[in-house]
Formats: sequence, C-alpha cells, structure tokens
Amino acid sequence: MTENMGEFAALDPFFRIVREGLAGLVDGNDFFGLLAEDVVVEYVVSVPGYPRRVEGRGAVADLYRGYGDVMLLHSADQLAVHRDPETSVVVLEYAVHGRAVRTGRAYDNHFVSVLTLKDRKVTHWRDYLDPVAVFRATGWPAEGR
Repeated sequence: MTENMGEFAALDPFFRIVREGLAGLVDGNDFFGLLAEDVVVEYVVSVPGYPRRVEGRGAVADLYRGYGDVMLLHSADQLAVHRDPETSVVVLEYAVHGRAVRTGRAYDNHFVSVLTLKDRKVTHWRDYLDPVAVFRATGWPAEGR
C-alpha cells in the first residue's frame, strides 16, 4: 500500500493488534496492505453517521484518514483469535483504549471483527463495537439533553 502511514498514527494500536491476530495468515507491509484491493467492510454495530458499508482498500483508508481528529488510541489488548480453516474465516476479539480529542475523556471499546480471507488477504470484514463506549468518550448526544 502506498499510504503515508504517519497520517494514521492515531490508529497504530488497532493496526498492531489486527496484524498480531492475523500473523501468518495474510501478507502485507502495513494494515492497508493486509486488505484485498476490493475488500468489503461492513460496520454491523456502529455509531450514527458512520457508513454501514465501505468497498475497496482506498475507501477504507479514506474513512480512517480523519480518525485522529476524533480519537487517539494509546493501546490495544485482550486479543482472542478464533480460526476456521475450512471456511477461511477468522474472528478477532480485542479492546482498544485511548482518549476522545474534543472531550479528553477516556475511550475503552471492545470489538468483534469477523474476517474472510482469500489469497492471503482480507476480502470481507464485518465489524461489531460497543457504540455506548463511543458516546461516553465523545459526549454524544450533547450533554444536558
């Protein structure tokens, strides 16, 4: 991938834990390189305003490009990897930790990512997160309502 990974520094802990969970199963020099060019990412449980479906590696990079304006991650942990070699499906469970930029509040979220692999790339990604954790960190909806 030719992305300038420096502009995605806020996501480094997420990128690291995904690479750890997929070690030996996929090829790529960086997070985006793990994704097939025509990857489909579905955000099944997410937050209002976030797309439900993104198609293509470049579109995923575009979506993540502004992440550091909203959230800064400082760590990721609690990785559990579940693999089904017959269906080429890998389920990653993990947590990320950081701070919301605008509020300065702690951000702790848990994810389940269901990934389909083909030719040593992620071709399909279904993502589930705790939207309430995002709301708490960002102060959405506006406090006092």
